[in-house]
Amino acid sequence: MVRAAPPPRRLVFSDVDETLIRQKSMFGFLDYYFARRDGPAGERHATAVRRDLEDLVGAGAPRELANRRYYRAWAGQHSDEVHRWGRRWYAEQAASPDFFVTATVAALTRHRARGEPILLVSGSFPAVLAPLAEAVGASGLVCTRQEVSGGRFTGEILGDPVIGEGKRAAVRDVLARYPSVDPRECFGYGDHVSDLPMLEQVGNPVVVGGDPELLRRLTGARTMRR
Repeated sequence: MVRAAPPPRRLVFSDVDETLIRQKSMFGFLDYYFARRDGPAGERHATAVRRDLEDLVGAGAPRELANRRYYRAWAGQHSDEVHRWGRRWYAEQAASPDFFVTATVAALTRHRARGEPILLVSGSFPAVLAPLAEAVGASGLVCTRQEVSGGRFTGEILGDPVIGEGKRAAVRDVLARYPSVDPRECFGYGDHVSDLPMLEQVGNPVVVGGDPELLRRLTGARTMRR
Protein backbone atom coordinates (compact mmCIF):
# COMPACT_ATOMS: atom_id res chain seq x y z
CA MET A 1 0.00 0.00 0.00
CA VAL A 2 1.36 3.39 -1.04
CA ARG A 3 1.02 6.03 1.63
CA ALA A 4 -0.11 9.48 0.60
CA ALA A 5 2.49 12.20 0.97
CA PRO A 6 1.95 14.32 4.07
CA PRO A 7 0.53 17.78 3.44
CA PRO A 8 3.15 20.55 3.30
CA ARG A 9 3.86 22.66 6.36
CA ARG A 10 4.26 25.81 4.30
CA LEU A 11 4.02 27.16 0.79
CA VAL A 12 6.47 29.44 -0.99
CA PHE A 13 5.21 32.12 -3.40
CA SER A 14 7.65 33.85 -5.72
CA ASP A 15 7.23 36.68 -8.18
CA VAL A 16 9.16 36.19 -11.43
CA ASP A 17 10.16 39.39 -13.23
CA GLU A 18 13.16 41.03 -11.55
CA THR A 19 12.70 38.69 -8.59
CA LEU A 20 13.60 35.32 -10.12
CA ILE A 21 14.93 36.59 -13.45
CA ARG A 22 16.60 39.89 -14.30
CA GLN A 23 14.18 40.99 -16.99
CA LYS A 24 10.51 41.51 -17.68
CA SER A 25 9.53 38.24 -19.25
CA MET A 26 6.41 39.43 -21.06
CA PHE A 27 8.28 42.09 -23.02
CA GLY A 28 11.43 40.07 -23.55
CA PHE A 29 9.40 37.28 -25.07
CA LEU A 30 7.17 39.66 -27.05
CA ASP A 31 10.23 41.10 -28.82
CA TYR A 32 11.84 37.70 -29.28
CA TYR A 33 8.82 35.88 -30.65
CA PHE A 34 7.59 38.40 -33.16
CA ALA A 35 11.03 39.45 -34.41
CA ARG A 36 12.33 35.88 -34.78
CA ARG A 37 9.12 34.57 -36.30
CA ASP A 38 8.03 37.45 -38.53
CA GLY A 39 11.19 39.47 -39.13
CA PRO A 40 10.91 43.26 -39.62
CA ALA A 41 7.11 43.16 -39.62
CA GLY A 42 7.21 41.36 -36.29
CA GLU A 43 9.64 43.90 -34.87
CA ARG A 44 7.30 46.71 -35.88
CA HIS A 45 4.38 44.89 -34.25
CA ALA A 46 6.25 44.40 -30.97
CA THR A 47 7.41 48.03 -30.99
CA ALA A 48 3.86 49.25 -31.59
CA VAL A 49 2.58 47.14 -28.69
CA ARG A 50 5.24 48.53 -26.37
CA ARG A 51 4.45 52.12 -27.36
CA ASP A 52 0.73 51.57 -26.93
CA LEU A 53 1.26 50.21 -23.43
CA GLU A 54 3.68 53.00 -22.49
CA ASP A 55 1.12 55.58 -23.62
CA LEU A 56 -1.63 53.79 -21.70
CA VAL A 57 0.33 53.64 -18.45
CA GLY A 58 1.66 57.18 -18.98
CA ALA A 59 -1.94 58.40 -19.16
CA GLY A 60 -2.59 56.91 -15.74
CA ALA A 61 -4.40 53.72 -16.75
CA PRO A 62 -4.40 50.90 -14.17
CA ARG A 63 -1.71 48.25 -14.63
CA GLU A 64 -4.47 45.65 -14.82
CA LEU A 65 -5.83 47.34 -17.95
CA ALA A 66 -2.37 47.44 -19.50
CA ASN A 67 -1.96 43.75 -18.75
CA ARG A 68 -5.18 42.93 -20.59
CA ARG A 69 -4.12 45.14 -23.51
CA TYR A 70 -0.81 43.28 -23.75
CA TYR A 71 -2.55 39.97 -24.34
CA ARG A 72 -4.55 41.38 -27.23
CA ALA A 73 -1.27 41.51 -29.12
CA TRP A 74 -1.33 37.70 -29.16
CA ALA A 75 -4.75 37.36 -30.80
CA GLY A 76 -4.64 34.83 -33.60
CA GLN A 77 -1.35 33.24 -32.57
CA HIS A 78 -1.38 29.45 -32.33
CA SER A 79 -1.10 28.39 -28.69
CA ASP A 80 1.11 25.34 -29.28
CA GLU A 81 3.49 27.32 -31.47
CA VAL A 82 3.82 30.09 -28.89
CA HIS A 83 4.63 27.48 -26.25
CA ARG A 84 7.34 25.98 -28.47
CA TRP A 85 8.85 29.41 -29.00
CA GLY A 86 8.66 30.00 -25.27
CA ARG A 87 11.01 27.08 -24.70
CA ARG A 88 13.38 28.36 -27.37
CA TRP A 89 13.36 31.79 -25.72
CA TYR A 90 14.09 30.26 -22.33
CA ALA A 91 16.94 28.09 -23.63
CA GLU A 92 18.66 31.09 -25.19
CA GLN A 93 18.10 33.42 -22.24
CA ALA A 94 19.12 30.89 -19.60
CA ALA A 95 22.48 30.43 -21.32
CA SER A 96 23.42 33.86 -19.97
CA PRO A 97 24.86 33.90 -16.43
CA ASP A 98 22.92 37.12 -15.82
CA PHE A 99 19.48 35.71 -16.59
CA PHE A 100 18.54 34.38 -13.15
CA VAL A 101 18.73 36.24 -9.85
CA THR A 102 21.08 33.77 -8.22
CA ALA A 103 20.12 34.66 -4.64
CA THR A 104 16.47 33.88 -5.36
CA VAL A 105 17.34 30.62 -7.08
CA ALA A 106 19.43 29.62 -4.07
CA ALA A 107 16.60 30.47 -1.66
CA LEU A 108 14.06 28.49 -3.68
CA THR A 109 16.47 25.56 -3.88
CA ARG A 110 16.63 25.48 -0.08
CA HIS A 111 12.84 25.53 0.17
CA ARG A 112 12.55 22.70 -2.32
CA ALA A 113 15.13 20.64 -0.40
CA ARG A 114 12.90 20.97 2.68
CA GLY A 115 9.90 19.71 0.71
CA GLU A 116 8.16 23.10 0.61
CA PRO A 117 6.11 23.57 -2.57
CA ILE A 118 7.09 26.58 -4.68
CA LEU A 119 4.54 28.48 -6.73
CA LEU A 120 5.50 31.14 -9.25
CA VAL A 121 3.08 34.06 -9.13
CA SER A 122 3.09 36.33 -12.16
CA GLY A 123 1.10 38.43 -14.59
CA SER A 124 3.02 36.64 -17.33
CA PHE A 125 1.70 33.50 -19.04
CA PRO A 126 2.46 29.76 -19.17
CA ALA A 127 4.32 29.77 -22.50
CA VAL A 128 7.00 31.88 -20.81
CA LEU A 129 6.71 30.61 -17.25
CA ALA A 130 6.54 26.83 -17.70
CA PRO A 131 10.25 26.34 -18.48
CA LEU A 132 11.16 28.68 -15.60
CA ALA A 133 9.01 26.63 -13.24
CA GLU A 134 10.72 23.44 -14.36
CA ALA A 135 14.15 25.00 -13.90
CA VAL A 136 13.55 25.89 -10.24
CA GLY A 137 11.39 22.88 -9.41
CA ALA A 138 8.21 24.87 -8.85
CA SER A 139 5.10 22.86 -8.11
CA GLY A 140 2.78 25.16 -10.01
CA LEU A 141 2.04 28.44 -11.73
CA VAL A 142 -0.30 31.11 -10.43
CA CYS A 143 -0.45 33.32 -13.49
CA THR A 144 -2.50 35.06 -16.16
CA ARG A 145 -4.00 32.57 -18.59
CA GLN A 146 -5.14 33.32 -22.11
CA GLU A 147 -8.40 32.29 -23.72
CA VAL A 148 -7.94 29.80 -26.56
CA SER A 149 -10.40 29.02 -29.34
CA GLY A 150 -9.64 26.60 -32.15
CA GLY A 151 -6.08 26.28 -30.90
CA ARG A 152 -5.42 30.02 -31.16
CA PHE A 153 -5.33 32.82 -28.62
CA THR A 154 -8.36 35.09 -28.82
CA GLY A 155 -6.62 38.09 -27.29
CA GLU A 156 -8.67 37.84 -24.10
CA ILE A 157 -7.68 36.39 -20.74
CA LEU A 158 -9.49 34.04 -18.38
CA GLY A 159 -10.46 35.76 -15.16
CA ASP A 160 -8.47 38.64 -13.76
CA PRO A 161 -4.82 39.54 -14.39
CA VAL A 162 -2.50 38.16 -11.72
CA ILE A 163 -0.92 41.50 -10.85
CA GLY A 164 -1.40 43.86 -7.93
CA GLU A 165 -4.59 42.98 -6.11
CA GLY A 166 -4.97 40.05 -8.46
CA LYS A 167 -1.95 38.49 -6.78
CA ARG A 168 -3.59 38.86 -3.38
CA ALA A 169 -6.74 37.09 -4.58
CA ALA A 170 -4.77 34.36 -6.33
CA VAL A 171 -2.60 33.61 -3.30
CA ARG A 172 -5.66 33.51 -1.06
CA ASP A 173 -7.28 31.03 -3.42
CA VAL A 174 -4.23 28.79 -3.23
CA LEU A 175 -4.06 28.99 0.56
CA ALA A 176 -7.76 28.09 0.78
CA ARG A 177 -6.92 24.78 -0.92
CA TYR A 178 -4.42 23.96 1.84
CA PRO A 179 -6.35 24.26 5.12
CA SER A 180 -3.51 22.59 7.01
CA VAL A 181 -1.06 25.34 6.01
CA ASP A 182 -0.71 28.34 8.28
CA PRO A 183 -0.13 31.47 6.12
CA ARG A 184 2.09 32.79 8.92
CA GLU A 185 4.51 29.95 8.12
CA CYS A 186 4.57 30.68 4.38
CA PHE A 187 7.18 32.62 2.42
CA GLY A 188 6.85 35.17 -0.34
CA TYR A 189 9.47 36.75 -2.60
CA GLY A 190 8.90 39.99 -4.52
CA ASP A 191 10.81 43.00 -5.79
CA HIS A 192 8.26 45.76 -6.41
CA VAL A 193 5.49 47.53 -4.53
CA SER A 194 3.03 45.84 -6.89
CA ASP A 195 3.97 42.60 -5.09
CA LEU A 196 2.80 44.01 -1.77
CA PRO A 197 -0.69 42.43 -1.92
CA MET A 198 0.91 39.01 -2.35
CA LEU A 199 3.57 39.52 0.32
CA GLU A 200 0.99 40.70 2.84
CA GLN A 201 -0.61 37.25 2.72
CA VAL A 202 2.39 35.42 4.16
CA GLY A 203 4.21 35.58 7.46
CA ASN A 204 7.68 35.59 5.91
CA PRO A 205 7.90 38.19 3.14
CA VAL A 206 11.26 38.72 1.46
CA VAL A 207 12.07 41.82 -0.59
CA VAL A 208 14.48 41.08 -3.43
CA GLY A 209 16.43 44.23 -4.22
CA GLY A 210 15.69 47.48 -2.47
CA ASP A 211 12.43 49.00 -3.68
CA PRO A 212 12.08 51.80 -1.10
CA GLU A 213 8.31 52.03 -1.39
CA LEU A 214 7.89 48.29 -0.83
CA LEU A 215 10.27 48.37 2.14
CA ARG A 216 8.45 51.34 3.63
CA ARG A 217 5.08 49.62 3.40
CA LEU A 218 6.27 46.19 4.45
CA THR A 219 7.86 46.94 7.79
CA GLY A 220 10.05 44.16 9.13
CA ALA A 221 10.40 42.22 5.88
CA ARG A 222 13.63 40.41 5.20
CA THR A 223 15.69 41.75 2.32
CA MET A 224 17.87 39.96 -0.20
CA ARG A 225 20.32 41.48 -2.66
CA ARG A 226 19.55 41.10 -6.33
